[in-house]
Amino acid sequence: MKHAITTNAAPAAIGPYSQAVKSGELLFFSGQIPIDPASGELVTGSITAQAEQVLDNVSALLAAAGLTCANVVKTTIYLTDLGDFATVNDIYARYFSAPAPARACVQVAALPKGCAIEIEGIASYA
Repeated sequence: MKHAITTNAAPAAIGPYSQAVKSGELLFFSGQIPIDPASGELVTGSITAQAEQVLDNVSALLAAAGLTCANVVKTTIYLTDLGDFATVNDIYARYFSAPAPARACVQVAALPKGCAIEIEGIASYA
């Protein structure tokens, strides 16, 4: 059985998907882009500002599900420029401590709304 998790502290879904879905002992959170949930506007500018907003959105979704970044077991990071990898990695390390989640990071041609980063993942209640 699955249950949708929603919160106003993270951006609303901009399509036919849930912000996050709980299934059994796992939480699957949809890709988060750098949208400020208060204004609904895309955070533009530096990769630092965008990555921080994305990870704040991830943290808000986790909190709505009763979890923290410590519960995350797997993430996928999508970047439009792998040249931003080192910067994103440094910011990511502030949110995820050891043992860090398993992770993939890939460069893509484009992301929704023209942003530079998107992160999705899986967290565990166990």
